[in-house]
Amino acid sequence: MVARHLNIILAVGAWLAMAAAAEAADHVVARGEVRLELIDQGVGPAIVMIPSLGRGAHDFDDLAGRLVAAGFRVIRPQPRGIGASTGPMTGLSLHDLADDVALAITGSGLRSAAVLGHDDGNRIARSTAAFHPELVSRVILVGAGGKVPPDPEAATALRAVFDANLSPEAHLRAVDIGFFAPGNDPAVWRDGWHADVAAMERSAGAATPLKDWWTAGAAPLLVVVGNQDRIAPPANADLLKHDVGDRAAVIHLDGAGHALLPEQPKALADAIIAYLRSPPRMQ
Repeated sequence: MVARHLNIILAVGAWLAMAAAAEAADHVVARGEVRLELIDQGVGPAIVMIPSLGRGAHDFDDLAGRLVAAGFRVIRPQPRGIGASTGPMTGLSLHDLADDVALAITGSGLRSAAVLGHDDGNRIARSTAAFHPELVSRVILVGAGGKVPPDPEAATALRAVFDANLSPEAHLRAVDIGFFAPGNDPAVWRDGWHADVAAMERSAGAATPLKDWWTAGAAPLLVVVGNQDRIAPPANADLLKHDVGDRAAVIHLDGAGHALLPEQPKALADAIIAYLRSPPRMQ
């Protein structure tokens, strides 16, 4: 009886330890003028997630939870200008934003990590692999733009989502047109738009030649794209695959646009988990 009770106590203790590890813990890392808030949860192989243009780390709440449950550690730095993250926001290039990701990796006590970038974050993810190759084990792109431009209506909608003067109805319509496949509910992204952060990221991208980051250095790549993405058309992923060859795997998901994360959460997580558990593709 005593042994049985002891086993129960040990089992409960182990469950509580796993639950505690799965809970997100916020901490701040710093370098010079830059301070980054990190949402850090889980134990296991690490993956660092970079959000979309002008958006924050909580876009990854669902995906992070699925990866933590699958045995991974997920680290989400808030971009400069969101939460407790601060630092210069003008005169930057993608080198500077890649340095922020490098700080998130080393400041978390890691020698290297997989890096995931969603939509515009894919540029920062690829830049990190190109400029800090020793810190990046793999790159995962959720949406991948760069060469094939958006269609005009979607490009207009992308600019409009950061317009604070729009009515709530007009703003939600812009979110729907720019980011969501037909039939998906844009209301999940009604909020969370940061115009100053978007301006910083756009400017940094414009200051950095595409050739410097397009191929993500020599890192193994997984590219997951929504077939209905009108801002970063899926043809971008196919061009990237053509340019890097067998180093990249490309997955097309139907019923998803530029948002993708809230549109196909399970399919996206399943693809990422399977990739992280497989041997890396190398050229």
